[in-house]
Amino acid sequence: MSSTEPKVVDEDVKVLHSMGYAQELSRRMHTFSNFAISFSIICILSGGINSLAQATSGSGGIGIGIGWPLGCLVSGVFAICMAQISSAYPTAGGLYHWGSILGNRFTGWLTAWFNLLGLITVLGAINAGTWTFFEGAFPNLGIENNLTNQTIFLAIITGGMALINHYGIGLTMKLTDFSGYLIFGTSLALAAVCLIFAPSWDFSRLFTFHNYSGDAGGGVWPSVSNSWVFLLGLLLPIYTITGYDASAHTSEETVDAARSVPKGMVSSVLWSAVFGFIMLGAFVLMIPNMDEAAKQGWNVFFWALDQRVPGGLKEALYLAIFVSQLLCGLATVTSASRMIFAFARDGGLPFSKSLAKVSPKHRTPVNAIWTGGILSWLFVWGASLVSIAGTSAYTIVVSCTVIFLFFSFVIPIALGFFAYGTSKWPKMGPWNIGRPLYSLFAILSVLSMILIFVIGVQPPNDWALNITVGFVVLTGLIWFLLERNRFQGPPIGDMIAKRQAEIRAAEAAVGETH
Repeated sequence: MSSTEPKVVDEDVKVLHSMGYAQELSRRMHTFSNFAISFSIICILSGGINSLAQATSGSGGIGIGIGWPLGCLVSGVFAICMAQISSAYPTAGGLYHWGSILGNRFTGWLTAWFNLLGLITVLGAINAGTWTFFEGAFPNLGIENNLTNQTIFLAIITGGMALINHYGIGLTMKLTDFSGYLIFGTSLALAAVCLIFAPSWDFSRLFTFHNYSGDAGGGVWPSVSNSWVFLLGLLLPIYTITGYDASAHTSEETVDAARSVPKGMVSSVLWSAVFGFIMLGAFVLMIPNMDEAAKQGWNVFFWALDQRVPGGLKEALYLAIFVSQLLCGLATVTSASRMIFAFARDGGLPFSKSLAKVSPKHRTPVNAIWTGGILSWLFVWGASLVSIAGTSAYTIVVSCTVIFLFFSFVIPIALGFFAYGTSKWPKMGPWNIGRPLYSLFAILSVLSMILIFVIGVQPPNDWALNITVGFVVLTGLIWFLLERNRFQGPPIGDMIAKRQAEIRAAEAAVGETH
């Protein structure tokens, strides 16, 4: 700890008190750790590999050469706007708080539910993707790919992630810091291996378009036009480069949060975009034949490495990727649990009092941690048992997951466009891009959200439209029938002053001194 750090932490706590909240969580994370938790959830070694067929079985090499940077720019405009807001309002569960402060109780409540359901389902999807990778990478273990084995596997790894989070942010922080370095190193190692074993470095591949929709692409996408197959491929970078809201969710555990959180958010997107492009671009150069690769569908990654890379080297890469995917899930448990904790302390959830409880010993929201982990496991298990119109309910809901997350991003961003400089948002934080740039990126975020929604509900994900519309209608009914008169939202105005005694009591209960 530097000589100035206690003063910085005191300022962090004062800012938190000014928003009506107690310093119950342990503030131990620094800028790199805040970056690493978002970088770990983005995890180009998870989404970038497990969803690779969206490009290779779509528009081919151009899906990486042009599609990847274009999709990363889409994610980047959200991150820049969220960074601006997070610098002014550095709280756990930031999106919910921003949606309430910049809008009203309803917009905050809606933002919270979009974000919460997105985080729970994306945690389930990340861990289910880890199971799929595990099965493809280590077939010699002889573990049969069935629902029973998947359910047991997910119970073990999700339970382990929750347990690590339970015992404090210190261990979680060390592991996610390690994850950051591991992702950097493994992505570069994979890129180097691909380039070494590539038959030639034909860079024109990265800018060559083929329409592999339908049977030519192993049925990953239905037969669509040239324009649509390219747009659908944008889901690979857009769906991979998400989860950077974790930097905001861990604001109350980050030193100098008003500066560290926005830096962590934006830099996690930037470096994921750069290293992802290097890694996936090298992979495309290694592919023996693009037409044959497209036919492999979702198995393209294992097929290509089997064709080119020696067994021992390949297994070492698989092991590093598998560990990275586990740590991706670990960071997502952290993010989801802080969202549950933040929403619950304002009474937004059933059993809120229990879910908002912080362990005095470990300084973590233990009930929120285990609730998030168990719900994600139940989601994968239950949804895998149900089919709708011949399609697994799990597949349908996962297609909605990132739509939910991006909706939770865009609501406070759009509200901020109107609230900027008003009594709702009178003062900017130290990370400030200024009104003109914020307005530009806010407009781009709304346009990007429209793009994401339109391409996200196309076949084979067309049921996502019904689920998203149904969710909005259901939440609206619940709000007007049940929550409008009950849920008060985050403290504002005189309520903040009235909470100061409660804040002191809450901090004393967990042994907080500052």
